[in-house]
Amino acid sequence: MADIAILDTRERVLAGIFLTGAAYLLFSTQDASIKLLVTSMSVWQIIFFRSITILGACAAIGGQQLFADTVRSRIVRPMLVRSAFTLAAWLCYYNAARSLQLAELTTVYYAAPIIVTVLSVVLLGEKVPVLRWLAVLIGFAGVFVACDPAHLGLSVPVLLVLTAACLWGIAIVLLRKTALAERSMIQLLLNNFYFLVFSAVPALLWWHTPDPTQLLLLASVGALGGLAQYLLFEGMKRSPASILAPLEYTSLLWAFALGFAIWGDVPRREVFLGAALIVAAGLLIVGGEHFRKRL
Repeated sequence: MADIAILDTRERVLAGIFLTGAAYLLFSTQDASIKLLVTSMSVWQIIFFRSITILGACAAIGGQQLFADTVRSRIVRPMLVRSAFTLAAWLCYYNAARSLQLAELTTVYYAAPIIVTVLSVVLLGEKVPVLRWLAVLIGFAGVFVACDPAHLGLSVPVLLVLTAACLWGIAIVLLRKTALAERSMIQLLLNNFYFLVFSAVPALLWWHTPDPTQLLLLASVGALGGLAQYLLFEGMKRSPASILAPLEYTSLLWAFALGFAIWGDVPRREVFLGAALIVAAGLLIVGGEHFRKRL
């Protein structure tokens, strides 16, 4: 029986790793699709279409019972606050996408996990070991190198990405209080219902009638984003956060590959070096946590 339990646990962990890795691939592909759209369409309209697509899928899968369960959920209010911060982060992030390479965009955005560490002290009162503060400094150094003051500097797009990272960091801290408290489908429905409400009026004010190619991209953004969110929620339920954390950095690899494949972008060496430092900082945090738990 013990062997069966161990095997079951291993299978759950492996499933969590697979689901989370697939989620980050889908998120990166979604970002590439949005980068193609933002040159001719407002971010509000993209989020509006994305939300409608995901809510339509939720209705088809869960039916009336899902909506009834969602109304009674205890995370309705916490998700409202978190969704507001998430939406603000995405608005900053995708507006910056007009001016930055996908690799630059993703690398600078990876200030977010570092900011989460700082905010966990300020907002949650967590105690952060010295090793993790060292990782934070290395991570900030990576972001600084990737920004390369001589090249990108503190331009408006870079400031938008850094603002997005701060807002996303706050959203992640809020997510820690609700992530495992509710079913994935309910989280998905609430998240995108709020996005729909927030984006409806601005989307209509800055409406651009999409052509067939843009309609296809909008549909892909909804499908990719919705499936990615669901896989991420499910992956988090199956594997410990310390195991899944390094998988987030696969987004950097996908961003580099997609940027080259679609736009022919070859990131500057500073972006590669910054990405390496950021990944090293993340792995140092994860390794430090494993070592601390063993002690």
